[in-house]
Amino acid sequence: MTQDPTVLVVDDNRPLADGFAKILSEEYDVLTAYSAADARELFDTDLDVVLLDRRLPDGCGDDLLGEIRAEGLDCRVAVISASSPSPDLDCDAYLTKPVGDAERLYETVTELVDGRETSR
Repeated sequence: MTQDPTVLVVDDNRPLADGFAKILSEEYDVLTAYSAADARELFDTDLDVVLLDRRLPDGCGDDLLGEIRAEGLDCRVAVISASSPSPDLDCDAYLTKPVGDAERLYETVTELVDGRETSR
């Protein structure tokens, strides 16, 4: 029996984060963090994809992304933010809030799990 891929949703907007988790939970094991501190505690988990908000109450999502890369975590990262992407942002996908529909979110995660590049 193979384990479902694990997705970490990091967003301080609890209804939004929980909504993302609900959308993805049929296909993936989903963990949810509502702060940078909560996310850091889950970094040692076997993560396949991280959905990362850029603005968190206790830190910057860009800094968390840098930590993920510096620690060499073997996961893909999709940044989800209302702000425009920075050209130097080292993420695998970028979704602008509002994401739109569940299908777009699901397709992005599926592409990241499968190792395909997504459009930014």
